[in-house]
Amino acid sequence: MAEHELPPLLEVGRITKPHGLAGDLLVVLMSTRAERLDKGSELTTEGGRQLTVASSRPHQDRYIVRFAGVDGRNAADELRGTLLLAPPVDDPDDLYVHELIGCEMVERDGTSHGLIESIQENPASDLLVTADGALVPARFIVGFESGGPVVVDVPEGLFSIDD
Repeated sequence: MAEHELPPLLEVGRITKPHGLAGDLLVVLMSTRAERLDKGSELTTEGGRQLTVASSRPHQDRYIVRFAGVDGRNAADELRGTLLLAPPVDDPDDLYVHELIGCEMVERDGTSHGLIESIQENPASDLLVTADGALVPARFIVGFESGGPVVVDVPEGLFSIDD
């Protein structure tokens, strides 16, 4: 990435609706990194608006978040349904979907299974979808460096067609 380029913004959450009358919002976090909603965190909307977290707390399967400058129910209601974006967190142990798409999937022995076309959400483990339609649980990833192949260690027979 060139020095002047900004990293791609990732979807990290979505505002569902206002909570109460003071400007609080319910946010569904689409990231495993709860610190995205720490006080002072900067998030960007699809329209490019910058929002700063003033406070947040867990609430059931969501968070109640107050953003600086969003005062009152009407201001909060204008943000209903807004997608929240942020740059990737620099953590070598994290995998990001945008890094996996288009990479070659290979087994430990070097057997190639083509390019990863998409990631399909699944409650047990997100699935890597290859160009030929194979579905491989992401939990089988054992190696990956940005731009390189995605190395998987799958149970015997996963890629076999026995029908």
